[in-house]
Amino acid sequence: MALVGLENDDLKLIIFGGKGGVGKTSCAVATALSLAQKYKTLIISTDPAHSVSDCLEQQIGFKVVKIEGVEKLSAIEVVADEALSKFKIEHHNALKKLLVTSTDLDNEDIDEMLTLSIPGIDEIMSFKTIIDFIEEGEYEKYVVDTAPTGHALRLISSPKLLDTWIKVAAKMRWKYRYMITSFSGSYKQDDVDTFLLGLKKTVKRIENILRDQSRCQFIPVCIPEALAISETIRLLSDLGKFEIIAQQLIINNVLESDECSFCKRRKAGQLPYLQEINNVFGKLNKVEVPIFPEEIKGLTSLAMLKSCLFENKITN
Repeated sequence: MALVGLENDDLKLIIFGGKGGVGKTSCAVATALSLAQKYKTLIISTDPAHSVSDCLEQQIGFKVVKIEGVEKLSAIEVVADEALSKFKIEHHNALKKLLVTSTDLDNEDIDEMLTLSIPGIDEIMSFKTIIDFIEEGEYEKYVVDTAPTGHALRLISSPKLLDTWIKVAAKMRWKYRYMITSFSGSYKQDDVDTFLLGLKKTVKRIENILRDQSRCQFIPVCIPEALAISETIRLLSDLGKFEIIAQQLIINNVLESDECSFCKRRKAGQLPYLQEINNVFGKLNKVEVPIFPEEIKGLTSLAMLKSCLFENKITN
């Protein structure tokens, strides 16, 4: 079988996730390369380790760069701290005014608070960056390479966390609004209200696109080993809690050769796990990818992986 449905024009966001070391990055990059044959594609890394640069053998970083040798492919590695700094600069006045009007902190304390990070903000800023790119509409496909499972789930849950923060901020503003109305008889919305409303709309946009299977696909990557299978089961279960249903699964590092005694033993050892994968994930479109003799790195080896994933289905 091959990956299917990714060439649908309505589909914008393709997210790869799974246990560490199963080959998420190489599968994400190979998918982006295949899509880039037809669509203007952006690959986004939210993994702090940022292996996309290594995989493509090209330095990327927190700035969109064109991928050498692939006309329609660009990439960016999201750095959460830099994204947060940019967010604070853009919304400094609104954030400061929120704290001035809703707390008893003095200016010095407020300025210090605005320099601090916020728990969970990394994933929020990463996903906001993704949504901002999608809304700018410069690309036709957006492929996301996530960190191992825990980070991916925090990324998926970030809209809920941000929504909770917005609700707390809104309650703080309600007290300020009540006082202003009590003294002046009316209240006029300001830039803080506009800021909070904008964040609320961002949350809704993220939730809407994640739950829309016509616009977003989450593709887990697994290998035929017990720990990877268990983690994939938990991942799919947790995704279901956010109303995100995976449609297909990549089974990576499948041993095909049995030409030597070692290969025979390894292949025999994988068979029960492959059977378990077929049983447990029976409804998913499953794509088996053979183990490569060398590290998948550079356009040549990525092209071979692309062929395994798509069987050359996407063409110009």
